[in-house]
Amino acid sequence: MIIKLKEALENEKEIIKKIREGSIFIYPTDTIYGIGCDATNDASVSKIRKLKKRDDKPFSVIVPDKKWILKNCKVSKKFKSYIEKLPGPFTFIFELKKKAVSEQVNKHSSTIGVRIPDHEFIKTIQKSKKPFVTTSVNITGQEPITEISNLPPKFKKLIIIDDGKLNKKPSLLIDLTGNIAKIISR
Repeated sequence: MIIKLKEALENEKEIIKKIREGSIFIYPTDTIYGIGCDATNDASVSKIRKLKKRDDKPFSVIVPDKKWILKNCKVSKKFKSYIEKLPGPFTFIFELKKKAVSEQVNKHSSTIGVRIPDHEFIKTIQKSKKPFVTTSVNITGQEPITEISNLPPKFKKLIIIDDGKLNKKPSLLIDLTGNIAKIISR
């Protein structure tokens, strides 16, 4: 089901309800199109893993707000300033303090990538008060999708929020679990 961005924003309460029910979305971010769901819903996160043909590599999450990061992640004083860069095209990796997402999100890992993309649709996701899986819409190893018309057929059965062509690159991934910030990839 394809929903234009404007219509999705006008029907925010319905979108939030679908998030809480475990629906999987394809949605625009400030970089590329993402695929995601409530990151606490084991079945939905597992379904995304199968759709993407992704093994145990962790997913990142869009967090409800910056307070969620401080409550659930170990953030050293020297890296707190990074949180102030959000919203933006960044994914920051932190150690988790406690179980805050499905084990399917970060299998065999005590770390998590957190994001707050700078896009108006993300505000709707955040109003669900749930951490939300965010990963590129593609089969693992293939190019990320920047246009809905390029989606593989199996993704077209999901709820799709269409914001036209996105001309960006994936977010900058920065590991903040050690003594120095390490850029992992773009």
